[in-house]
Amino acid sequence: MRQVLEEIEARGKPVLGATEPVTELKVTDEVDGTGDEVTPGATVTAHYVGVSASTGAQFDASWDRGAPIQFPLDGVIRGWSEGLVGMKVGGRRHLVIPSHMAYGEHPPPGAGIAPGETLVFTVDLVDVTWR
Repeated sequence: MRQVLEEIEARGKPVLGATEPVTELKVTDEVDGTGDEVTPGATVTAHYVGVSASTGAQFDASWDRGAPIQFPLDGVIRGWSEGLVGMKVGGRRHLVIPSHMAYGEHPPPGAGIAPGETLVFTVDLVDVTWR
């Protein structure tokens, strides 16, 4: 995992901007990984940046906290739990997530996300584990 993290950090924090809203999940691999593949229900360790599609304003980034984050795919928004399946460790994936697969009309208070907002993420996959 350490070598993969070093390679990802050498790429640097991705820069994201505003984009058109979508009605279906849009998945684009920017870098193909070569490690283990994410399956439904897995736990992933990832670096990511998230922005609002309408403004390009960043609302969250593990990069700014200085470390990747680990989470189970069954504990995140649907756009992540579906959008990361098939991704391989070491890869970088761009997700454009329609509102109904994110927070819909009820984003978390104080998150900096407007109701009905399409979300844009770039995710670097550091590791994947299974229960």
